[in-house]
Amino acid sequence: MFEPFRPFLPCAFQVKFATATWEQRGAARIRREVFCDEQGLFAGDDRDTIDAVATPIVAVSMLGVTPDDVVGTVRVHEEAPGLWWGSRLAVAADYRKVGALGPALIRLAVCSAHARGCTRFLAHVQSQNGLLFRRLHWATVEEKEIHGRPHLLMEADLAFYPPIRDAETGFHAHSRASRTREALPAKAA
Repeated sequence: MFEPFRPFLPCAFQVKFATATWEQRGAARIRREVFCDEQGLFAGDDRDTIDAVATPIVAVSMLGVTPDDVVGTVRVHEEAPGLWWGSRLAVAADYRKVGALGPALIRLAVCSAHARGCTRFLAHVQSQNGLLFRRLHWATVEEKEIHGRPHLLMEADLAFYPPIRDAETGFHAHSRASRTREALPAKAA
C-alpha cells in the first residue's frame, strides 16, 4: 500500500541570541525536555541562578524564510572579566541527526563571547560529548562528576572562534543532507 515516510524536518536553521519571548520559551522547553524528561538530571525544571545573567542562544528551524520552532539552545555568561562559560547545550531529539546544530550553537556561543571581551571560555561537558568538543578545538582541563554523571571541564581555543558582533541576528546553519545536495552537480541532485 503506502510506503512509510520520514516526518519532514527543515534543513535550514538560524542560530542567534534568543531575543523574542517565544524563542526564550522555546529554549526553556528544549532544556526541560533534554535535562529533566530525557536525562533526569533535574526534577521538573533546570533553571538556576545563572539564568538571571546568562544570554540564551537558540537554533530556530526555518520554513523558507519564516522562523518555525526552537530546536536547540545553549546559554553563555561572563563569570568574571574575560572569563566566560557556556552551559545547558541541548538539541531536540528529532534534530540531533542534523549534525550541524550542536557545533553551530557552540560556535555562536564562543564567537559572541569573544566579541564581548572573552579571554577564556569554559564549559562543563558531559563526557560522552567530549569527542565533539575536541573536534571543535576544545581541550580537556579536568574530569569531574556533576549531578552524578561524569563531565569534562573543557576550554575553547579562541584562535578558532573569531568574534561575531551581530549575534542577535546570528547566522544560518544547514543540515548535512542539504549541504550534500548543494555540493552535487545539478544532474546528480
